[in-house]
Amino acid sequence: MIGRADAIRGWYREQTTLSLAAGVAGALSVGIVIVGSVVLFVANGLVPHEQILETARSNNQTMTLWMGIAIGIAAIGVGFGTYKVMPTKAARETAISGAALGIQAVLLAALFLFFRTGERFPLLVRQNFSFDILGDFGREFLTGARNTVILAAGGEFFGIVLGLFLAMLILSRRAVVRAPARTYINFFRGTPLIWQLSFIFAAVVLTARLPVTVFQVGILVLGLNAGAYSAEIFRAGIQSIERGQIEGARSLGMTYLQAMRYVILPQAFRRVIPPLTNEFIILIKDTSLIFVLGLTESQRELFGIGRDAYSETFNATPYLGSVLGYLAITLPMIWVVTKLERKLRSGLTGIVGM
Repeated sequence: MIGRADAIRGWYREQTTLSLAAGVAGALSVGIVIVGSVVLFVANGLVPHEQILETARSNNQTMTLWMGIAIGIAAIGVGFGTYKVMPTKAARETAISGAALGIQAVLLAALFLFFRTGERFPLLVRQNFSFDILGDFGREFLTGARNTVILAAGGEFFGIVLGLFLAMLILSRRAVVRAPARTYINFFRGTPLIWQLSFIFAAVVLTARLPVTVFQVGILVLGLNAGAYSAEIFRAGIQSIERGQIEGARSLGMTYLQAMRYVILPQAFRRVIPPLTNEFIILIKDTSLIFVLGLTESQRELFGIGRDAYSETFNATPYLGSVLGYLAITLPMIWVVTKLERKLRSGLTGIVGM
């Protein structure tokens, strides 16, 4: 924290009055347009949808948008008009950043002013922002979120185990050992997941009359697909460890498997945590493809809930509910990945102390 505070003070000392003015004006313009608008909509209420429409066309919203445009134009003028004469690099960057933020504020406000005057704007609001509809499907969306997490977590666990096994085969010196693993990986990475789901369910499970549910098939296929990608992640992680470490372990009398287990894999696991977490985030989104198998009502994931709710209401707001559910799951995971990557870059590869 002390280092960060010193960096902020150092940055501030390199600023000029005009660079600070541009930066503050740019940030303020974006804040007024985005945060100010959100506050107005929330304060006036989001249900029923007529309330959203009324707020969008209210005088307060108009004043908010034009205020953001005015301050944004000022930030653009000051930033682009003075950055060339700034005495320090930090001051120039602040001036340019303020101008860029001003451009964003002006564009966002202008687009909203343009669209809200259109004849189809009321229909757009009714079809996409009828949040009262979501209340009728609240329990279903919670069930869908739970099923989405179960599908992704089950597939990821299976994929990690399979991927580690495949990675060990790929690293073999013998071509006859590498070939089957490489074929598997190329096949599952080279074909669409939706095809894999459809083919394995129709050509294998139904044809062989295997005693498994559609939900279990979804986890299995997600795991088979994730295993191909996890294998490449593990391979890269293992090969990133210096060759001298395994040679040193072998010189101490360890077998190849012992060297991998006690020396190489513990270090490789730490390095592959961020990409594996990224793979898990992708898998969460890929669960939406399982709808092609025809899940039962209690097995539906988030996308399936939104799709079926749309079929009942002919209103697209349930799709917005689905995407909010996905974001509620994935955004914390993205934050975790970012923290892990920062620790790896700084050399703090351990999990303790996060």
